Amino acid sequence: MEENDKYEPAVTGNGGDVAPVNEIQALKEERDGLYDRLLRKQAEFENFKKRVDRERSEFVQFASAELMKELLNVLDSFDRALQNTGGDIGGFGLIYKQLQDTMGRFGLKAIEAKGQKFDPNIHQAVATQPTDEVEENTVVQEVRKGYTLNGRLLRPAMVTVSTQKES
Repeated sequence: MEENDKYEPAVTGNGGDVAPVNEIQALKEERDGLYDRLLRKQAEFENFKKRVDRERSEFVQFASAELMKELLNVLDSFDRALQNTGGDIGGFGLIYKQLQDTMGRFGLKAIEAKGQKFDPNIHQAVATQPTDEVEENTVVQEVRKGYTLNGRLLRPAMVTVSTQKES
């Protein structure tokens, strides 16, 4: 019994109330504050998970961009070789088409430039050509093809743009 005398009784002499009303109110406020913090942390965590998933998918989608840029030089060489020889030589046209199709399955798409209105977001003007045949600021020649990768510009098309012919 001597050991029990060391501790204060849980019930005080005020009629059985364990804690005063203001202490209960303080505990309720603390609980509410902690619950609010919990909800905010859960929302932050959900947003974090969504952001990580989005960044991961973008990384996977555009991780091949550098490789694609390097392979564009090969496509350009094929294109020039086929243009200079006037056609398919020994099946090179088929290989060129197969390489284009393979890169296309990974999201590469050529920008159609000739005959289009000049757009500085996807075209790079390297020359101008005075002409009456087409409207001003129209692409009249494609010097080098441009490409997009999964909807994002990979390389702008190098083009010659029409200007108004002086009379």
